[in-house]
Amino acid sequence: MWVLIVEDERELAAMLADGLRGEGMVCDVAHDGLEALQRTAAADYDVVILDRDLPALGGDAVCRALGSTGYPARILMLTAADSLSDVVEGLGHGADDYMAKPFSYLELVARLRALGRRSSGNRAAVVIGRRGVSLDTARRAAERDGRPLNLTPKELGVLELLLLADGAPVSTEELRDRLWDTAVDPATTAVRVTVHALRRKLGEPPLIAHDAGYGYRL
Repeated sequence: MWVLIVEDERELAAMLADGLRGEGMVCDVAHDGLEALQRTAAADYDVVILDRDLPALGGDAVCRALGSTGYPARILMLTAADSLSDVVEGLGHGADDYMAKPFSYLELVARLRALGRRSSGNRAAVVIGRRGVSLDTARRAAERDGRPLNLTPKELGVLELLLLADGAPVSTEELRDRLWDTAVDPATTAVRVTVHALRRKLGEPPLIAHDAGYGYRL
């Protein structure tokens, strides 16, 4: 799941991003409403965690702007106010869910996963395959020659990009840009480690090749 956290309290935003990354989600962070619109214009997030009280452009205005363009993400609005009228007003701006601060982190994760399922449910189910490997993009389930593969979200993402490339190489940079958030260090070995784990789980004979200077291909 790809999540955008829009929160001007930088310590809270960083804490949420670190926690959600530990849950296997990809997280980007924006600290004001204008930055949020810039990020959503460049990427299709699954869920946007949107603080209502933001500098530059308020959360209500961001919510209305995303709704007017038909932006596909689900919106979870956060606010310090928790009266019924505030909840009704927030939902009236187009939010899909609403939580008052302070909130339970575990409840936030549960609500995010529920919103993510609703978001992915809007997308057409597609099964892609090559060389005996198939991936159901809606169920996020993969198998090889009928054998289910127990893959992490990152491994599923790498496999999907390799399958879609249909034998052409996919560069390390593209894998990193498409599957890791903006906080990742470009020098990290995360891509190489993930590809190595995926290659091992796919089993024998090996299916992932590394073309030096070009990238990985299936």
